[in-house]
Amino acid sequence: MHELEYAGAPPKIEVVATVPGAPPAPQGAEAMTILITLPPGSPGAPPHRHSGPAYGYVVKGEIMFELEGEPERVVKAGEAFWEPGGDVIHYQDGNNLADAESAFVVTMFCAPGAPMLTPVSAEELEARKDRRAPRPSQG
Repeated sequence: MHELEYAGAPPKIEVVATVPGAPPAPQGAEAMTILITLPPGSPGAPPHRHSGPAYGYVVKGEIMFELEGEPERVVKAGEAFWEPGGDVIHYQDGNNLADAESAFVVTMFCAPGAPMLTPVSAEELEARKDRRAPRPSQG
């Protein structure tokens, strides 16, 4: 293995998260990186899906994150998240803080010509409600 030479102190490299067996990006995908800043208490985007995988990192604050089939969870500043995209519904990405902004960066791999996200209808949410993990408020 070839060692890199640095003029000064080498950079500190820290693995934040890995995704083993991550799904492939759609054929001809466009990679897009966005910064989302949520005002205090913002619910974020309504339930939606992405055409390809998305990888994110919370820059500040904390977000409530929930994917179809997984329990909702809080992702805090310095933590990462990912979603496979495709048919999986992304239920929540709101600000978990009522008194401060939260922000996260996401890199998405979108199918050519597909929108960044596609909202899910109330009818589809109802038809797939058995795929949603029980929420804490549901006991």
